[in-house]
Amino acid sequence: MAVQTPLQQSFWNRVLERVALFKRHHGAWVLAGVATSAMSLSAISLAVAPMLPSPADIPQRQLVESVTTLDVAQQLEAQAAQTQLFHKTLTLRGAEGAASVFRRAGLIDPQALAVVTRHEPLTRALQQRGVRLIEVISTQNGRLHSLVLRSPSSDESLRELLFERLTVSLDGQGSARSVVDTVPLQRSPRLAAATVQSSLFAATDDAALPDAVAQQLANIFSVDIDFHRELRKGDKFSVVYEALLAEGQAVPWDQGSGRVIAAEFRNAGRVFQAHWFQAPGESEGQYYDAQGRSRKRAFLTSPMEFSRVTSGFAMRLHPILRQWRAHRGVDYAAPIGTPVRTVGDGVVEFAGWQQGYGNTIEIRHSQDRSTLYAHLSRIDVKVGQRVTQGSTVGAVGNTGMSTGPHLHFEFRVAGVHQDPLVIAKQAEQKVLGQAALASFGTLAQERNRLLHTAASLALSSGAERFE
Repeated sequence: MAVQTPLQQSFWNRVLERVALFKRHHGAWVLAGVATSAMSLSAISLAVAPMLPSPADIPQRQLVESVTTLDVAQQLEAQAAQTQLFHKTLTLRGAEGAASVFRRAGLIDPQALAVVTRHEPLTRALQQRGVRLIEVISTQNGRLHSLVLRSPSSDESLRELLFERLTVSLDGQGSARSVVDTVPLQRSPRLAAATVQSSLFAATDDAALPDAVAQQLANIFSVDIDFHRELRKGDKFSVVYEALLAEGQAVPWDQGSGRVIAAEFRNAGRVFQAHWFQAPGESEGQYYDAQGRSRKRAFLTSPMEFSRVTSGFAMRLHPILRQWRAHRGVDYAAPIGTPVRTVGDGVVEFAGWQQGYGNTIEIRHSQDRSTLYAHLSRIDVKVGQRVTQGSTVGAVGNTGMSTGPHLHFEFRVAGVHQDPLVIAKQAEQKVLGQAALASFGTLAQERNRLLHTAASLALSSGAERFE
């Protein structure tokens, strides 16, 4: 057996001391494993021993440091002096009183409850409608420390940027004080993926996607996929989107989700991608496909976000006249009041009652292109008004010669009826220039990796949403 050097002996003495200490705390059952490991280490040590330098050749130096510690009594006193705070956040979905908030938070502090109930700014804020967050902060002895109410900005145009924070604190003298701030929201990326089993929105629910993100997803790919007729079981999507956070808490109100950053949809063997990108010199961004072509086309494939096609652009038996004739438009079944949107930019040419069409809107998009929306329950635009693609112009109804709530939609080119889906897919696209295409390509590669990660994690774990 090889002779161990003093350095090796010192090492193994320390190992044995640690084994003995471990045994006292954790029992003898670990000795077999430790002994086996020690034998393995010994073999390794012996194998490399000839390569080690002589201990006499190793430089040595002594470090001396003075360490002052508090005695046990002082440490306990310092620990007791520290105030430990406990936080619990609740979601308010309407008007609610302070007593209800205390009860839901599990807080029993009658004195504090009496104080905050008399505090008019908090009482007024709690009685407001809408979804909000309230954080209840208490001490280790169950006393209220403070309340923080976070609400959407009163300015709807800023709700993706800011939120309003009301902080109510107790002063220990039987009264409360409050401070109101406007605070920026933080943006945090989220990944999600799902497989379609029945409908797009059942799949987005499976992926726990917020409604606003699900609607964005439908709008982004509506130029390529007619979700009323072309969606198939087994289609897949993955998406990267922004979640809006109020000081680390995901906001629950309608604008609680920001923009979709990137998305991929696999439909019947076809793959479509969308990446949000703002080209240099552009005032705002838009979505582009993987080749840098704009996803915004002149016309959408559908005037409604959610509905089903009951009659396409083809011959049919007229439901009232009971005659076979060409159906020069597309009918979408939907409940009365469902919003109807214009499929393209244009000017309202007609808005009113039109014989069998009932309440009708006609929009001129160019010199030779126009669309018609019929059987509406209401009209939200006026003749001569300019409208932009996707804006609401009316609502589904059952007026005129109609057998049930639906929208009748027509697309005309030079006065001749055309299939709206064909027109939308043939619409022109903007293409990025060479200067912007290079930076877009790098960005798209990074986002493609995130989309692939979302799809892989969903496939392997069954979880459909990732933070």
